[in-house]
Amino acid sequence: MARMLLLRTFSFCLLVVLLQPVSSGGQGTGGGSVVAPRGRFSTTDHMQCTWTANDTGDSVTVRVRCQNPQTRSGLRCSYRGAPRSCAAFRSEPRRFWKQVGRALTKLRAQLCSEGASVRAGMCRRAPGDARFELEANSVFSARTPAPAPPPSPTSTSCTGHADHRSTAEEYCRAWASVCSFLLSMLQTDAC
Repeated sequence: MARMLLLRTFSFCLLVVLLQPVSSGGQGTGGGSVVAPRGRFSTTDHMQCTWTANDTGDSVTVRVRCQNPQTRSGLRCSYRGAPRSCAAFRSEPRRFWKQVGRALTKLRAQLCSEGASVRAGMCRRAPGDARFELEANSVFSARTPAPAPPPSPTSTSCTGHADHRSTAEEYCRAWASVCSFLLSMLQTDAC
């Protein structure tokens, strides 16, 4: 009986330990931020974008990089804000970063444009510094020139046409007119 009670107590304690939320470096509630949140999205002009957030002391920097594989053009910029001034960020950081990712996706055409800002919906009533504002000196746009089209064939100034009748009569005899026609298709000019 004592063994059974000891086994039940041990299994209950083990279950409680396994069900405890794991806290790792500020990811729990009230800890501040999730370590290196990131995401992906694409814009209307087929740019594939990634974003990452880095804690830089008092503020957080969100770096955005976009590339268009078809045109080989790219765009990158940084947004800076202080999300810790939003109480919802401190209580639910994962939800906060999901909303930031959605806000970046909604920007699309205005991404990395002057005056652009990113805000999580859960921090609407938070102070203005909780919003991520575009850093003016962080915008970089690179357009790699598209490969030049192949040169168009230049027309020659030769105006004379080759006469294939004599060659056709010499080699084809009965079929001279057909051979002449075929030769004129293969060799269009005498030059």
